[in-house]
Amino acid sequence: MKKLVLLSILLAMIVIILGAYTRLTDAGLGCPDWPGCYGHLNFSDTTQHIETAQQHFPDRPFEEHKAWNEMIHRYFASTLGLVILVIFVLSFVQRSYHRPLKLPLFLVCLVMFQGALGMWTVTLNLLPVVVMGHLLGGFTILSCLYLLYLRLTPYRIPGGDHRMRVYGKYTLLGLIILVCQIALGGWTAANYAALACTELPICEGVWYENLDFIGAFTLTAAESYEYGTHDYAQRMTMHIMHRLGALITFIYLSWLALGLYKAATANLIKRLCALLMVVLGIQVLLGVSNVVFSLPVVIAVMHNFGAACLLLVLITLSYTLYRKT
Repeated sequence: MKKLVLLSILLAMIVIILGAYTRLTDAGLGCPDWPGCYGHLNFSDTTQHIETAQQHFPDRPFEEHKAWNEMIHRYFASTLGLVILVIFVLSFVQRSYHRPLKLPLFLVCLVMFQGALGMWTVTLNLLPVVVMGHLLGGFTILSCLYLLYLRLTPYRIPGGDHRMRVYGKYTLLGLIILVCQIALGGWTAANYAALACTELPICEGVWYENLDFIGAFTLTAAESYEYGTHDYAQRMTMHIMHRLGALITFIYLSWLALGLYKAATANLIKRLCALLMVVLGIQVLLGVSNVVFSLPVVIAVMHNFGAACLLLVLITLSYTLYRKT
């Protein structure tokens, strides 16, 4: 059971990476239908019947590399869903062995909703709120799988002093701040605003005169949202808000890691605090590199991966503090 959950965590991380790669290569509509690709569940059938496939979708010319990106992402996501279903079945069968049951059941429901979001991402032509929700759904599945893995790992950290308990609340607040920052990043990416600002530390020119908060976070009606529908001022506002969120996240998590490191008595907590600072530093460097090097795909994908790692480290830290005896 534990090994199966570990496998699902690995799959979830791969799905997040593939999802970021699909989005960054503009392959979100590489297959204009769902769940298949140009009417075929087997991608090889699509490539063998390209002319027939394009007759059904004359407005979406077939681009093989984009279709491959999208279908590989779907194949891995489907595999993850099947593994989670197996985990739930095993949890139900082995419930007499005190296996967690509510969390696997929640994961099954979450995967079903995530599948619906995947469908709406295509059928609603990359509607930004759906794309952002799909990203957050992937991170939520990863987090719940990791929590399940921790639940299956019986350990206690000696200590339990009051100072550690207080920091448990601060780690939960850190998780909320981090999730909000991930959502801001998802919104920025879904609206193709990652390159709206090309200078550091804020933006080029008199950026403060062009801020449009209402427009930046308002949905506009369009037939397709591919490549974005907001104007430059609105995209610039999204980008600046993401940078501001990154600054707030960095300051808070740095304070949390340093303060908890000084107050900790257990070596495990100290190591987790050190790991949190390392991952946080790498994530900031990746974010800066995205701006300096104009969003190279490899660095942008690693930025998504870094956010997932940061989330897992913070979950581990919070879980450990609340498990202290």
